[in-house]
Amino acid sequence: MLEVRNLTKKFNGVAAVENVSFTLRPGEILGYVGPNGAGKSTTVKMIIGLLDPSEGQILFRGKSIIDDLPGFQARIGYVPEESHLYPHLSGREYLQLVGRLRGLPKEILEPKIDRFLSLFSLQEDANCPVSAYSKGMRQKILISAALMHNPELLILDEPLSGLDVTTALVLRDLLQGLAAQGRMILFSSHVLDVLEKVCSGVLILCKGKVAAHDTIERLRESLHETSLEGIFGQLTREKNHRAIADDILEVMQA
Repeated sequence: MLEVRNLTKKFNGVAAVENVSFTLRPGEILGYVGPNGAGKSTTVKMIIGLLDPSEGQILFRGKSIIDDLPGFQARIGYVPEESHLYPHLSGREYLQLVGRLRGLPKEILEPKIDRFLSLFSLQEDANCPVSAYSKGMRQKILISAALMHNPELLILDEPLSGLDVTTALVLRDLLQGLAAQGRMILFSSHVLDVLEKVCSGVLILCKGKVAAHDTIERLRESLHETSLEGIFGQLTREKNHRAIADDILEVMQA
């Protein structure tokens, strides 16, 4: 179980994330959503150990992650928002590097790499430099790298970015399969219709604070909304998207 307790992060005295708490249990997929700048990626970076919290605790299986950060990191898979890969490496070489850093023996690693490359339709480009890959191809490599060591906890920050429709559907079904096996998944994304289909719960962040944290069904009932998009718009007080589009048209034609 992952527990985030009163997590706060301040930059130059200003809180980017303030007093965020949630629990993620085995078999759960928690959607973590909010407008740009709400603090989603900052939260994720604190959970994986890239940023130190200003206040609060992060517990995994009842123990603070700072007690054994390398041990905790060995049990998580992470897909970052930005696909920062070593451009001079090929897709195969990058996965080999990740697998070796994860301690996978060659006899297990190499067949896994072959299967991932094949299943993500990357086998023909496996030995090409990552710098020649499209965004979607780089995203497939990052997803493969996150799954390589069979993690207990999967943390996804905009994992659908650049993916074609077929791969996005595969990922959706994969996440449901992982949850059915008892994995814990934190899924941060702007693609609300996918979150609505796969998540057991959702946490909506607004200006660094928790605006709502519940199942989508209960939020629909309490806010009298029929969709996650409607819930999101009401809780974050986002201006109506149609009104924004109309304003843009007005500016264009002025």
